[in-house]
Amino acid sequence: MGTTSSTLFAGNSRYANDFKSVIDRAVAIASLPMNQLQAQKTTLQDQSAELTTLDMKLSSLQTAVEGIGTAVTSNSYAATVSDSSVLTATVSAGALPGTYTVEVTDLGSYNNTMSLDGLSRVADPSAGNITDRRNFTLSVNGERFSFTADTLNEMASKINSSGLSVQASLVNVGSQAAPDYRLSVQGTKLGSLGISLTDDATTPNELLSTLAPGAQAAYKVNGFATAATSDSRTVEIAPGVTVNLLSQSEAGQAATITVSRTTDPIANALLSFVNAYNAAVDEVDKNRGVSKAALAGQGIVYTVDQALSDVMGFSPGSGPFSSLEDLGVSIGTDGKLVMNRSIFDSAVDGKTTDLLNFLGSAGGGGFLKTATDVLNGLEDADTGSMKSAMNSVDQQIKETDDQIARQQDSIDNLQAQLNAQMAAADALIASLEQQATYITNMFQAMSDSAKNQ
Repeated sequence: MGTTSSTLFAGNSRYANDFKSVIDRAVAIASLPMNQLQAQKTTLQDQSAELTTLDMKLSSLQTAVEGIGTAVTSNSYAATVSDSSVLTATVSAGALPGTYTVEVTDLGSYNNTMSLDGLSRVADPSAGNITDRRNFTLSVNGERFSFTADTLNEMASKINSSGLSVQASLVNVGSQAAPDYRLSVQGTKLGSLGISLTDDATTPNELLSTLAPGAQAAYKVNGFATAATSDSRTVEIAPGVTVNLLSQSEAGQAATITVSRTTDPIANALLSFVNAYNAAVDEVDKNRGVSKAALAGQGIVYTVDQALSDVMGFSPGSGPFSSLEDLGVSIGTDGKLVMNRSIFDSAVDGKTTDLLNFLGSAGGGGFLKTATDVLNGLEDADTGSMKSAMNSVDQQIKETDDQIARQQDSIDNLQAQLNAQMAAADALIASLEQQATYITNMFQAMSDSAKNQ
């Protein structure tokens, strides 16, 4: 908020410019405290912006720590398959380590139908239909859907919007010169679905013929004599273990699926942690020492720096892993982290349980507990050091704005008073100048008249 210009004053006397200078100087002197407040506000705004940036870096580091926790739990298993041409496998939450065999005895097929021969020939599906009837009923596995259609295109569209387990399409079984479009209705689930399409004749006419009846997929798990069946080629053979059936096995030849813990997700999560940690360190370094950065000399910089050191200083006190450095995560001479994947892989080989014990969990101990508690000490919405620092600066900016507003009102009042006083003085001087000019002219006229007599 700036001061009001004294150009509002417009005098008539020859001293008008002097009056303006007096007003300008008085306003400038009165504005000095406000100018200091505005400079202080700019400093506070710079601090607020830098605190926000640092807070974002710490929030990203917090997310990276949570990512390690996720890798330790739901993403810590992987599946390998002996014959990936027969099937593939994926694991999710709930999976347990183990070995499974799956023999695909039948890949299954889809129920496939097409409009009957002898129905109306359709050369243009946007204009014609396979029958002159308008009302139809689709039946799939006993579920019915009634609809109205005037063209073959409309019929296929209505079937696809029915919500039943079928997919309609149009195929040209004729030549390019003499098209013959047919309605093809195929099940979206494996197996026989009893697909039927009839019109609204007194004795309903069936409009579809079955080209393939369909069959469910069948597979044997761990040599069980009776094959399991499914209307999908994606099946869950155990909690958290999902198999995609790709082809039929050779008779008696089962594919082996091995579910075991993998440290790859943990390694990737640690790398994300390293990158987030370094980003936070970079932001802290901008505000160190005698630099002119916004937070230079502020206590929050020391607080964050100490917190980052506490995270990296974690040691469980026992076990084969005494620090992150044993996992290939070390601090360089520049204070930043580096991760050596070869060291990590070598260190955790055959020691997955020890690795999990070292990392622990956010609520149960280990590195994750320490890192989570330290970062919560910075980022907690109510008690976190960063949040408190940000709130404090925001409050100071608000208070400074209030002081500036009061100072501005005081300056505006002063200027208005000076304008009024100087205007009155200027008007009086202008009046006296006019009187002086009148008297001078009168004496001059008398003098000239006396000379002429």
